[in-house]
Amino acid sequence: MGFEKASSLAEIPEGSIKEVQVAGQPIALANVAGTVYAISNTCLHRGGPLGEGQLEGKVVTCPWHGWQYDVTNGTVVQNPAAAVDCYHTEVRGEDIFIDLG
Repeated sequence: MGFEKASSLAEIPEGSIKEVQVAGQPIALANVAGTVYAISNTCLHRGGPLGEGQLEGKVVTCPWHGWQYDVTNGTVVQNPAAAVDCYHTEVRGEDIFIDLG
């Protein structure tokens, strides 16, 4: 599919997470220590919006039922065998691009 613009870097300050739509897909973008990560925005448990969760370090907690995910690789903290999709990111100038392929 190739890289598509997801957001501007200014919209996701360090230590924050945000929901975006890229090519119709819900994505959660997280800025961990200046590196931007992209994972599916949909929690595996009941479909909660991960981009609305609390980000602490590299772990986001789903706001609906508390499932926790490592945003650097999409794995569920309590069960690393389960994971949401994780996408490659690139920062180009002041814009963030992700590869949905």
